[in-house]
Amino acid sequence: MKRERITKLPSLTKTIKNTIALLLVTLLTGTNSGFAQQTEGLAPEATSAQAELPFRDIPVLEEAFIDIAPDDRKDGIPVGELGIDGGNKAMILKLAQEIADRKHGNFDSFLIFHQDKLLFESYYARGRVNLPHPQASATKAYTSLLLGRAIQLGYLTMADLDKSLVSFLKDLDPTKFVEGAELITLHKALTMSTGIRIAEKQWEEFEKNPDQIKGQKQVQAMLEHSAPITPASQNFLYGTGPGLVMQVLNAVVPGSAKDFIKNELLDKMGITNYSWLTQPSGLPEAGWRTSITSRDMVKWGILTTNRGKWNGEQLVPEAYIAKAISPILYTGDDDVFGGGKDVSNQGYGYFWWNANLKSGSKSFYSTSAQGGGGQYIILIEELDLMIVVTAHDRENSTLQLTAERILPAFMK
Repeated sequence: MKRERITKLPSLTKTIKNTIALLLVTLLTGTNSGFAQQTEGLAPEATSAQAELPFRDIPVLEEAFIDIAPDDRKDGIPVGELGIDGGNKAMILKLAQEIADRKHGNFDSFLIFHQDKLLFESYYARGRVNLPHPQASATKAYTSLLLGRAIQLGYLTMADLDKSLVSFLKDLDPTKFVEGAELITLHKALTMSTGIRIAEKQWEEFEKNPDQIKGQKQVQAMLEHSAPITPASQNFLYGTGPGLVMQVLNAVVPGSAKDFIKNELLDKMGITNYSWLTQPSGLPEAGWRTSITSRDMVKWGILTTNRGKWNGEQLVPEAYIAKAISPILYTGDDDVFGGGKDVSNQGYGYFWWNANLKSGSKSFYSTSAQGGGGQYIILIEELDLMIVVTAHDRENSTLQLTAERILPAFMK
């Protein structure tokens, strides 16, 4: 039988507290699977050789790493202790044990930030504290906040969100556009309701001839080959919005969008360990193909929770944040990513999802960045709570787990 113990911690007091908590969890779970023991109680790190590997080739951890009092890594994230600074320790540890036993899919990390402190940090499978994790479509939420940064700096205004998107792009030939191209605004792009409809065969042709879509030619090609755009066609359809937003960002900021991303948000938040790939247009990706660490995902959540402020500096307008995380559109409950019986009223803001999470007799509004495979930054303002999850499992129930297992641990 494996020994059941929480990760070794730096102080005797912390070790005793964690050992007592684990004994309680052992009684509750009745499992023989062990929590990980990492050297000196430190979160697992990828070696320099592993950091060069494709994510799918990262070796799986032999044991999970669970920490109810995360280390202060001097990365700008304040830390505390689960159970002391908030939350029901036994309930969260029981869930963490189930995750370690792979009862809820292939999690790579699970972190909880509550009342301005990181209270819980855990890594499983391919998760490492220093390894950027593929974000998939959570990238869209970051792109949204980048546009907000451009508004904060005066390169755009809130009123510009309702202007025709093509008015910001000066290298286009509007005489060749399909009917209705001028109906696409930044607001429509940010809510995935552009109305653009392009046949799959045409997308394949673009891929075969990438020179057709370099720079603003990408927008030109889309608006020449789309079906006509009408108010009726501008309904929610997951797809073409992010690339158009990045095109506008690149057109209005000084220098390039790539430099803007680094200098105006990532550097300011101390995010230096990341990958942000380039799309065929030559611009940075806007909808996927970025990788950041789980702790840096927490930073994006802090920026959003603090209404656009980072360390007292307003990086993104409060009015923009409010719009971005609001339920602008109702997208329906037939297909909710990570959903379940306690998740309802799914909606969409500016590349941020939202839904009601029911716990007991109460319902809580949540907003979240979401990415395929199971990437989440979930914010529940009423509880001053953030949950960050990374995973590599197409099937997940993270929102349902949040409603059913995490919220009760923070409800009074």
